[in-house]
This record gives sequence, structure tokens and C-alpha cells, in this order.
Amino acid sequence: MSHSVTTDLQSTSVISRRGLLKAGGLSALLGVPGIVATAESVDPLGRAKQKSCIFLLLCGGPSHLDTWDLKPDAPDEIRGPYRPIATKVPGMQLSELHTSLAKVTDRFCLIRSMSHPGAISNHFDAMHNCLSGQVTGRPDSEMPYLGSVMAKVRPSERNVVSNAWLIKCVGDPVFCAPNISTGGHLGAVYAPVFVGAANNHPAMANFKPPVLYDVAAPDRMPERRQLLAALDPTTSLEGQGEREWHELRQKAFEMANGPEGRQAFELDREPAAVRDRYGRHPLGQNLLLARRLVEAGVGFVTVNGWTGPAPGKGGGPPSSSWDMHGGHMGMGNAFGNGSYGMGWCLPRLDEALSALFIDLEERGMLEDTLVVAMGEFGRSPKIQTKGDPGRVHWPQCFSAIMAGAGIRGGAVYGESDKTAATVKSNPVRPQDLGATIYHALDVPLNTRLGKDGVSRPITTGQPILDLFG
Repeated sequence: MSHSVTTDLQSTSVISRRGLLKAGGLSALLGVPGIVATAESVDPLGRAKQKSCIFLLLCGGPSHLDTWDLKPDAPDEIRGPYRPIATKVPGMQLSELHTSLAKVTDRFCLIRSMSHPGAISNHFDAMHNCLSGQVTGRPDSEMPYLGSVMAKVRPSERNVVSNAWLIKCVGDPVFCAPNISTGGHLGAVYAPVFVGAANNHPAMANFKPPVLYDVAAPDRMPERRQLLAALDPTTSLEGQGEREWHELRQKAFEMANGPEGRQAFELDREPAAVRDRYGRHPLGQNLLLARRLVEAGVGFVTVNGWTGPAPGKGGGPPSSSWDMHGGHMGMGNAFGNGSYGMGWCLPRLDEALSALFIDLEERGMLEDTLVVAMGEFGRSPKIQTKGDPGRVHWPQCFSAIMAGAGIRGGAVYGESDKTAATVKSNPVRPQDLGATIYHALDVPLNTRLGKDGVSRPITTGQPILDLFG
């Protein structure tokens, strides 16, 4: 299975091979795909009218037993070192390392009954299910992910991208689900714009936006327009393919020349106190950037939950902070302060996610912004003790957080058994999560998308209506 945008496009787009090669030239010249947009329809306050989503993907799979579903009465080899603390919502407890989230539990709903059907136990398949909101038994090379579907059915109403991804997974490819870069059968036009990297993220003083929004890029527009004219593929395109090419090219130029997108990346416009509240680390500043992108009109923003490297500990690839296997995988103590330790990662998640909830509410955006925070699965009840302690992959039961866009705050949905090994009540499958996301974003669940005359449902799940209120 190829992860190449061009290769997958050749099998999924209506554009010819020659056109695809030239479309690839457009991507090279103007940045990356995912730039479906128009430049109209903003409300008097400058916010997008349509609902948006910030999807915080805690790549690697955080331990639900040490974060959002603690089992203090379980045996020592299961419960771990952390103790639950009371929160603003009576009866809802969180890890003692979530001191800030404990104060804002009235803003979000905690799901403790996520579960993958079947024997999925690897990052690749589990992430594919969660990002697509579908389950096919094996990764479907043509299945678009949630952000790509939203870019198709709900393109941005301004001169900004419709689908953004803050720090693409890098390093070990097991963390890169197959259709992250392709848009699936929808095509690369609907794939996300990737923003940042381990050595270029918004917590850095010299952070640079994508080439598409580089402040120097407009000076090169005439030259790029001439080159693209020479590459114009319309002689080999017809119908929808020709229209898509012209629309893609025109929107790219509009965005590169407009201020909306560029200003969203200028985090120094934010008060220092706001940046401090999110935390001056990759996760905190990426969530702040996500809020700014949504405010600018981006419809779907996926944020990689990388917390950055712990001082002197080494950071690993910026896609797997939460893959806390411990010593048997050479990652150090999962309960320690290293880059793969909850003592390092949890306080940064606590700081950044709580700041996002407060910021969205204070700015009047929480009503129209859905926030989802989750990993691709959870962690085993039994702690691995070979070398430094850790936990292995656990798809049978894990937790997620949802907030905004009509989601009922201060609630717990579903329940795990006494060791958080299996779901005890109200199981939520990836396809149900996907249907719930579409429902929250006001997308009709009977929507079908396809190619070559074959349409497919965007979801096969059922929305969890009890989450709304």
C-alpha cells in the first residue's frame, strides 16, 4: 500500500495521468492539497458561521487507567501510581496529574466506553478506524478521513484551507494511517494541509507557516502563475477534472494573496498571558494555533498530541508521545518524567486542553466548535514490568473526551469493568464516534460521496444522542 499522494491520486481521481503529474506541480509550487475554499459569508464578529472541529489525536494511545478512567481499588499491578482527584463535577474523577482539567469538567463529556470491534492491536489499523470513523475489517485504501469528508461537504467560507493537520506523523510509519495524505477516494484536493514539524512548530521563535502562507510567497506569484500556465493540463482533461483543476489553481492564488490565512499563523498577535496559559510547548501552542485557524474559518483541524522532548531525555518521533510501553520497548518509565513518561506528558496535556476549553468559551466559540480528544486505543490493565514499567496496546476499552457544538458538559458516558479491560455499558465504536461527530457538525448522516458513479455512505454508525443536551 503506497502512502504517496500522487500514486493514490492516480487510482482515485477523475484527472488523467498527465493531469495528475501537473497537479503535483501545483502542490509543489503552492504548498500542499486541502485548499478547498471560497471568500464570502462571515458573521459581523468575524467568526465563521459554520461549525468547526478540533480533533486532538493523542498518537500512540494514552493509558485510560492513568488519565480518565482510574481504578483505585484494583490490584497494584493494574491501578498504577496515580490516584484519582475530585473535579468540578461531583462523581467525575480524573488523574491527580489533571489538576487544571479537573476545574473545567463541566465543559466536556467523558466517554469511558470506546472500543474497537475485532482484534485490532496496532497503531496503523486503529488510527485508520478512528480517523475515518468507519470500520471495514482492514484499512480501505480509498476511505477518506473525517477532515477530508468535511472539506468536501463543508468547504471553508473564506480564503483559508478547509482541512489542516498540525504536525504530521513522522518517523516510524506505523503511526501514519494510510489515507492521511491522500484524501481517499475524494482525492488530494481534500487532504489536509500539513503544518509544522519537530524542528518547526509554533512553540519555536522562528516558526514558519506552510509555503502557501509564507509572507514571502506573494512576491513570487506572477512567476508561479506563468509556470502553471505552461503546465495547464486542460487539453487532457474534460468535465469535472478540468473544473477541479481551475478551481484548485484559482483558490490557491486567492489564499496566497489574502491576509486571512497568513495572520492565523502569527501567534505573536496573541497576548503573552494567553500563550502562557496554553503552555509554551508544542502541544500547547499547536492547540492555540488550532483555535486561531478555526477562528479564521478552517473547518477541521487535527492536532498531533506530541508534547515535545523532555529535557535531556530525547523526544522520539513527534507522533508517539503516548506510546508508553516502558522498558520492554526501550522507552523508559511510562510513569516517569522522560519523553515517553506520563510525568512529562500529562501535565502538558492538562495545561493545554483546559486552556483550549476556557479560551473557546471566553471567545464565544465553544457553541460552534467541536473538540475531540482521544488516542487510537488505550493501554493494557496489567502493567508490564520487564525493565521500566509500561503498558501495551489495548483496543478493547479506552476513553475519549468531547466538548462543544451541542455536546453536554459535565457528563460521563459509558462504563468499563472493574479493571478497565472491557466495556461494561454503552459501547462506542469508531463508526459511532464518526456519526456523532458528523451529527454535532450538522452534516446529514445519509450523505453519500463517491466516484465513477459509485456512492458510499459517509458513516455506517449511529450518533450517540445521549451526549447532547
